[in-house]
Amino acid sequence: MEDINPMELLRSNLSRVRIPEPTNRIYKQECCLSFDSPRSEGGLFVDMNTFLAFGKDYVGWNYEKTGNPVYLHIKQTKKMVSEDRPLKKPTLLAIGVDGGFDNNELEYEETHKIVILPSYATLPFPSVELPEKVRLAVDAILMAEGAERKEQVAAWTADKKQISAYAMDLRQIGNVVVPPSGWKCAKCDKRDNLWLNLTDGMILCGRRNWDGTGGNNHAIEYYKETGYPLAVKLGTITSDLDAADVFSYPEDDSVIDPLLAQHLAYFGIDFSSLQKTEMTTAERELDQNTNFDWDRIQESGQHVEPIFGPGYTGLVNLGNSCYMAATMQVVFSTQSFCRRYYMNQSLKMAFETAPADPTVDLNMQLTKLAHGLLSGKYSFPAVEKGETTAPSVKDAKQEGIPPRMFKAVIAASHPEFSTVRQQDALEFFLHFLDQVERSNAVKPELDPSRSFKFGVEERILCSSGKVAYNKRLDYILSLNIPLHEATNKEELEAFNKSKAEKISEGKDVSSDEIVRPRVPLEACLANFAAPEEIPDFYSSALKAKTTAIKTAGLTSFPDYLVLHMRKFVMEAGWVPKKLDVYIDVPDVIDISHMRSKGFQPGEELLPEAAPEGAAESSQPVADEAIVAQLASMGFNQLHCQKAAINTLNAGVEEAMNWLLSHMDDPDIDAPISHGSQSAEISIDQSKVDTLISFGFQEEIARMALKASGGDIEKATDWIFNNPNASASSAMDTNASSNGPSTPVDAGLPDGGGRYRLFGIVSHIGTSTQCGHYVAHILKDGRWVIFNDDKVGASINTPKDMGYLYFFERINS
Repeated sequence: MEDINPMELLRSNLSRVRIPEPTNRIYKQECCLSFDSPRSEGGLFVDMNTFLAFGKDYVGWNYEKTGNPVYLHIKQTKKMVSEDRPLKKPTLLAIGVDGGFDNNELEYEETHKIVILPSYATLPFPSVELPEKVRLAVDAILMAEGAERKEQVAAWTADKKQISAYAMDLRQIGNVVVPPSGWKCAKCDKRDNLWLNLTDGMILCGRRNWDGTGGNNHAIEYYKETGYPLAVKLGTITSDLDAADVFSYPEDDSVIDPLLAQHLAYFGIDFSSLQKTEMTTAERELDQNTNFDWDRIQESGQHVEPIFGPGYTGLVNLGNSCYMAATMQVVFSTQSFCRRYYMNQSLKMAFETAPADPTVDLNMQLTKLAHGLLSGKYSFPAVEKGETTAPSVKDAKQEGIPPRMFKAVIAASHPEFSTVRQQDALEFFLHFLDQVERSNAVKPELDPSRSFKFGVEERILCSSGKVAYNKRLDYILSLNIPLHEATNKEELEAFNKSKAEKISEGKDVSSDEIVRPRVPLEACLANFAAPEEIPDFYSSALKAKTTAIKTAGLTSFPDYLVLHMRKFVMEAGWVPKKLDVYIDVPDVIDISHMRSKGFQPGEELLPEAAPEGAAESSQPVADEAIVAQLASMGFNQLHCQKAAINTLNAGVEEAMNWLLSHMDDPDIDAPISHGSQSAEISIDQSKVDTLISFGFQEEIARMALKASGGDIEKATDWIFNNPNASASSAMDTNASSNGPSTPVDAGLPDGGGRYRLFGIVSHIGTSTQCGHYVAHILKDGRWVIFNDDKVGASINTPKDMGYLYFFERINS
């Protein structure tokens, strides 16, 4: 074999070379089994038949699995940079585009060659000697936009401003001449954050910020009185008119006013002589985001010592992907995920069982991510621009690994996570566990998501003295924050008083004066377990509405307990607001008292809705707890009952989704006809057969299709979310605690109620859809901060500012 000339070898394997079509996905920036890239020591090998890329340690496995022998080898080496170019200040909230933040990318030169396995014989490229087919194939691969690049829009820019609908025919009145400086609000003493109304020249202060800084809302109040739509921020007008900050109140956004020059000239303003003195709204947002919370959660201003090695690998931000980075760092700090995707599964095992395209296989991409984060292979000091050797560990940063392929797979089934917008870390965590559970459905005993799962039981005590029980499964305990339980009430009262005085004098409250309520975590847990009144509960014992008492407890304690702090609440008018609050979280908690006691001797269950005849007794009855919750949101009682019945009492969310999509049904107000309930939804036999072909029983397939309105995908979801559904029970778990049926929580982990805090995901910003997420994790006895690609020893861990808290059971 050794003696064969490489060119002969290539010619004999030409049938294995394909010229890519425009629709082919071509990988050339990253190995599909590891985070090796063309910049890695061994470069990258692109399979010229499948266009998948492999690092030098893995390309042999691909040859064994597929027999594909011909590869394009791509290698990039650093160019020496002669002089340091000056850094420009960013003007755009963007990365890697003109005017945005500099990516500080080093410059590389790229070399190519053809490699033939298994002997690794090489041929130079470019070369006129190569067969035309090979030359065309390589050119097409090099010219193509890589699949990785398509999926990662590196240059995220804050939403582009639109031209205001009010600009072109804006009416201007009065004869005010605005002086070039020395402005003050017409209604208070504010001298900054001032806005000039472009209709009549009135100068008023801007909005008050959530932290007490900013203006006194006089400009927006003036718009509400007069309806004058546009204002420009004084101090942002310069000879570069495009940079001026024009705000449209009716459109509630920063806008473009194409006629701004003439609108300003009306008030005698010669913009060419004005110097910029004020920040625009986008800059102020950037600045607001870098104040107190930002500094404290990211531990800015303190020299955080970087840490390298196994388990200390950063994740590159792919454009607003910090919600994913923070969550995955904590997930891979758990034993269950480490064992499943790192200790017990090698990259080779995952690759051998993966489908033809390993980039779309969740098991493969989770194994790749686990090995990337936990092996230490990619956690070392990075070489900065203009340097030739790695810096000293004290000042070093690491490059981190880009979780592109993992994000593409996990987001494929989700319209929100596949964008480059910021997302809610809690929603992502739940979506992630759901996907992991599905991918392990064949061998549930291997499923690491089970270590987070637990049962919740709600007990409803009717005024008749009889009880009903509802059970469900959950991955997180979502806790309300009872602000009235704050431990620093006197300080808060004093602060609110001085704040009111300052505001009335037109002064600012500085961020270091702000006092936030402190609520103990114990109060949040007690609030979850506390009895709650349900008004208008329909009692099947009294055959009338009454007030019932609901209590909740856990039927099993998971290996890992995740507490979600409900910091985002709805204000009047459905405006989401973030509670500015500290939670005092101890290192060890004990939730033993939160275990549900279950059906007790001497208790009497509420009867099933009274049978008025044998035929009707088998009709499903709406779960009153679901109906009560929907009714409390303002939905009609009859509609709520129909929603619960049509989703087989699966839960409030399912019922609400049904309700929202059936509001306009012609028969939505028709009384519930018990006789024909089962005939109401006719089920397509072919859909039943499809579900049977997935391995589900026929009766469960029918129930699932009925509960999801005949939609196969939703029916599959329903089966996964209701693993203990059996046709006989018709999902009637409300009063199932007295029967010998398998409990909902069978086979889940369980143990003692003492837990130790080991992970915190914190959020900075005013809503879950913007801002930044950071993780702090207890590793090897010390707290470590994971802030995208930055990993270092935490100095002041912000334990009181978490959004999600992760606890692990202490096994006595």
